[in-house]
Amino acid sequence: MQNIMIYIWVVCAFIIVWAMIGYPLFLKIIDKLIKAPSIKKDYAYMPTVTILVVAHNEEKVIKEKLENLININYPSELFSIIVTSDFSTDKTNEIVEDFISEHKNLDIKLHKTIKHGGKTNAQNEALKLIDSELVIMTDANCFFDTNAVKEIVACFHDKNIKYVCGATVYVNSNENRTADSETTYWDMDSKCRDIEGRIQTITAGDGNLYACRTKEYKEIPLIECHDSSFPVLFSLDKGRAVFDPKSIAYEKAGENDNDEYKRKVRMNRNLFHNILPSIRILNIFKYKWFTVFWLGHRTFRYLLWIAHLLLLISSMYLSSKNIFWFIIFIGQVLFYFLAIIGIFTKSSNKLIKLIAYYTMTVIAQWHGVYNIVTGKAKPTWAKAESTR
Repeated sequence: MQNIMIYIWVVCAFIIVWAMIGYPLFLKIIDKLIKAPSIKKDYAYMPTVTILVVAHNEEKVIKEKLENLININYPSELFSIIVTSDFSTDKTNEIVEDFISEHKNLDIKLHKTIKHGGKTNAQNEALKLIDSELVIMTDANCFFDTNAVKEIVACFHDKNIKYVCGATVYVNSNENRTADSETTYWDMDSKCRDIEGRIQTITAGDGNLYACRTKEYKEIPLIECHDSSFPVLFSLDKGRAVFDPKSIAYEKAGENDNDEYKRKVRMNRNLFHNILPSIRILNIFKYKWFTVFWLGHRTFRYLLWIAHLLLLISSMYLSSKNIFWFIIFIGQVLFYFLAIIGIFTKSSNKLIKLIAYYTMTVIAQWHGVYNIVTGKAKPTWAKAESTR
């Protein structure tokens, strides 16, 4: 029994350390060895573009979003805007209709879903109205840099590139501990995506700003989201999904733990599927770096919830065997004690903040698992008010 527990501990410890420390370091080393170039762009390539905005009860920000979009640096005759309203019950639809009336010289449309079916459903419905060459998808509560569209479009001159996601910059990262912790995590993850995309293909996108060719858009199950599904689907078709750090969207990070926690629970509504979306991913001879990237970046991260539990259980069992395992167990107890302090005292200590944020992320995975098992995982969402 002791040997089994040691084996479990070693495997779980490796999963945790690799997911959070080992993989980013591995990518940095590989990047230095391979020296993969930046994504080549052709700014002369200017196809027709539709910007698809998904909104559900976004009366606070939808007008500002539209004003932001009509001022982007891209020829107005080459782009249109569609707001797909996911059964909004506030004044979102009225605000959009008024905006359309005030800007009749621009190609702006409103699509209303007949039910609250979630983000993916709203996008699937609206795609039937789009005939442009490219579609750029975005959320209502983020705002594009002036050159964001020009930058993301320029990547598509390469026919092998099927999907491009932009970079999110949080505008309130220094205002509170929750936003600061999210920014720290996001900066690390963005660096990983940049390297993955330059070498071959990324493993996940960003819901604030991403694009694909309209004819290559793929309808997916409503419980899934494009952020996680599109890079996989395009990569398995031997296309490339890449990250463009110059295509920037600005957003407010969640300003309280409750909003951020709910967002992370929603992100884990399809966790079991995301551990390994397709058995084909394991074919390293065919998919090469994508296999390595997915297993190292996504599979291990989606296993953190169970790895932490088994690590604690095995450490508890082994703690009575010798001083080494006792110290290991006490170290974990101390870690979770600091997390509790961080969560309930709102400590400003950088280390405690990160421990609390990380632990909240793992708990959110457990909550996601609970929702899946009990049938409570839904494709719909409620917006985080502090991000508006």
